Amino acid sequence: MPRKKAKKKPKKKDRSQPKPNEPVLSKKELAQKKRQSAKQRKEFTQTLVSAGSVGLIIGIALFFAKDEKLALAGGGGIFVMTLSYKYPILALWLFIMYMPFAGTVTYWIAGGNAIFQLAKDGFAFPAMIAIWQQLKKKRKPFIVPKSLKIPLSILLGLLLVTLLAVNADLQFSGEVEGQPIAMGLLGLKVFIGYLPLITCTYYLIKGKREFLWFTRLHVILAIICCFLGFVQYFMLSSGICEGTDHLIGDDLFKATLDAKCLVGGSLVFSPSQNMIRLPGTFVAPWQWAWFLIGNSFFTFASAFSDPSLIWQLISFLGMALVFVNSVISGQRIALFLVPVITILLLILTGQLSKPQRFIPIVGGIGFLILMSFILFPDVVQERIDSAIDRWNASPPTEFIAEQAEFTSKGQEGFLGNGLGRATNSARMFGKTKLIETYYPKLLYEIGPLGVFGFLGVVTTLTVTTFKIWRSLKEKHLRSYAACFWVFIFFISYQTYYYPLDVDPVAVYYWMVVGVTLRLPDIEKQEFERLAALGEDLEDDPKKKKKQQQKTSRKSTATI
Repeated sequence: MPRKKAKKKPKKKDRSQPKPNEPVLSKKELAQKKRQSAKQRKEFTQTLVSAGSVGLIIGIALFFAKDEKLALAGGGGIFVMTLSYKYPILALWLFIMYMPFAGTVTYWIAGGNAIFQLAKDGFAFPAMIAIWQQLKKKRKPFIVPKSLKIPLSILLGLLLVTLLAVNADLQFSGEVEGQPIAMGLLGLKVFIGYLPLITCTYYLIKGKREFLWFTRLHVILAIICCFLGFVQYFMLSSGICEGTDHLIGDDLFKATLDAKCLVGGSLVFSPSQNMIRLPGTFVAPWQWAWFLIGNSFFTFASAFSDPSLIWQLISFLGMALVFVNSVISGQRIALFLVPVITILLLILTGQLSKPQRFIPIVGGIGFLILMSFILFPDVVQERIDSAIDRWNASPPTEFIAEQAEFTSKGQEGFLGNGLGRATNSARMFGKTKLIETYYPKLLYEIGPLGVFGFLGVVTTLTVTTFKIWRSLKEKHLRSYAACFWVFIFFISYQTYYYPLDVDPVAVYYWMVVGVTLRLPDIEKQEFERLAALGEDLEDDPKKKKKQQQKTSRKSTATI
C-alpha cells in the first residue's frame, strides 16, 4: 500500500524577523537596540528604587510626627510625583485610569482626608511640567492649536489682573475673612488648571494604536465603574448596606458619608421617600451623573466607530451599563440626557442612513427601556415624577435666569468679586458663594470681561474641532470626530451646574479636545500606510492580478 505522506508541521513564527514595512536592522543595530532597552530598564529600576526610598523615609517621618494617613499621603505623593515627572506619558495613562476611582480611594482608604482628593494631580501636574520642558527643548509649540494662542493669552491676562487687582486687594484691605490670594490661586487651578491637557494628550496620542487604546480604555473604565455602581445599588436595595431609609426627618433626604456602600462617597438611599442619589465610584452623586453623561459619548463613539467588531460589541455593553446606571443612580439629569445624547449622536454620525445597524440599536435601546421598567419600576417612576415635579417647580431656564440675575446684582465692576470666591473646593480658605450654574458663577468671580475671554477660548476650540471633523475622510475617524465634537460643543456652552469645575468632565473635556486635534495626523498616517501596502501589492504579480480582478468587479457593479 502507498504510504501516506506525513503532514508538515506548521513553522513557528520567527519573532526576530521584521514585520512588513519595517526596516531591516543589521546585527550591529540589533545589538545597539538591545543595549538601549537594557539601559532603559536599568534606569527605570533605579528611579523606582530611589523614589521609593525617599517616599518611604518621608512616610516614616510623617507617621511618627502625625498619623498613618498623612504618612501614606506624603510618602506616596513623593513617589508618584517623582515617577510622573520622569515618565510623563506613563503618568498620563495612569492618571486616566486612576481618576474614576479617586473618590473611592479618598473615602475607603484615606477616610476622607482632603489631601487624597489632590492625589490624582500627583500624576497630572508633574507630567504636564515634564512635557512642557521636553517641548521647549525640542522647540515645539506648547499651545495647540495655534488659533488658541491669542484668546488664551487674553484670558490669562484678564485672570492675572483679577487675581492682583481683586483678590490681592481683598487680602491686604481685610474686607473679607480668610485668605483671598490662596483662594484665587486655587480658583485659578480649578478654572483652567487642566487646560494644558490639550497639548499633553495631543502628544500622548502618537498614532492609531494610542488612539484606539485611549478610546477602548474609556470603555473598559466605564464598564468596570458601571458594574460597581450596579452592585452598589443591589447591596443597598437588598439590605446589605443600610442606606438612609432608617433615618428620620431631614436626614432621609441628605447625602451622608455614613451611608457609603462598597465604592464612592456620600449617598442617599431612602426608597420609602422615593429619594435615591448614588455616587457610584465618585465622591458625590452629581459627579457620578456627569461621569455617565460623559461616557454616553465615549461608549457610543466606540460602539459605532471602532474598526474591531469585538470592541464594538464590548462598547455596546458599555452603552447598556451606562443607561442602566442612569436609571438606578437616581440622577434626573443623567436619566434625561443619556437617551437624548444617544439619539442626537445617531443623527449626527449618519447612523440613521444605515438601517442594518440602526434598527438593531433602536431595538436594543427599546429593550433596555422596557427592561428598566420591569426590573426597576419604582425607581423609573420616581425619577420621572421627580423630574416633572422639579421642572414644574423650577424649570431649568428659569433657574439659570434666576442665578444670572442674582449674580449680576452682586456684580462689582468689570473684574468680578475675585477668583475662587464661588468655587466650592476653595472654601478652606474662606467663605464662598454657592452658585449652581456655570456661567453665572464665572460672572460672579471674574466679571463680564473674564466671561467673554473664556467664551473666546471655548469658541476657538469648538470651531477648530468642527473643521477637523468635517475635513476627515476616513469613515471611522470621521465618526469618532463627530461624537467628540458634539461633546466639546455641549460642554463648552452648557451652564446647568458646573461640570467643568470638577471631575470627571474637568479632565475629559480638555483631553477630548487634544485627541480630536490629533485626528488629521492619524488619518494621514493611515493613508500613507495604505499607500505603502498598495505599492507592495503591485510588486507581487499574483496579488496584483487579484487586486485588478477586485477592481474590475467593482467597476462592473458600478456600471
